[in-house]
Amino acid sequence: MGAVADTIEAKLTAAFSPTRLELVDDSDRHNGHAGHREGGESHFNLTIEAQAFAGKPRVARQRLIFQALREEMAGPVHALSIVALAPGES
Repeated sequence: MGAVADTIEAKLTAAFSPTRLELVDDSDRHNGHAGHREGGESHFNLTIEAQAFAGKPRVARQRLIFQALREEMAGPVHALSIVALAPGES
């Protein structure tokens, strides 16, 4: 993965200490669509599992993630698909 993905992973790890973190660059599937950049790293699929999400609804979990990644979402990342889980959820 590239620099943007590395930054996303580092920020999410620092913010949530996840027990699971899977980040997939899905940019190639969006070639020719809005927000696509040459070289990728504009569209990502994220699966993250962390205790920080326990007892929180889906929207609250997503807000926490977007807050942690506010700089990336304002810049190089056009779209982020999120699956945020608490430990034991599937």
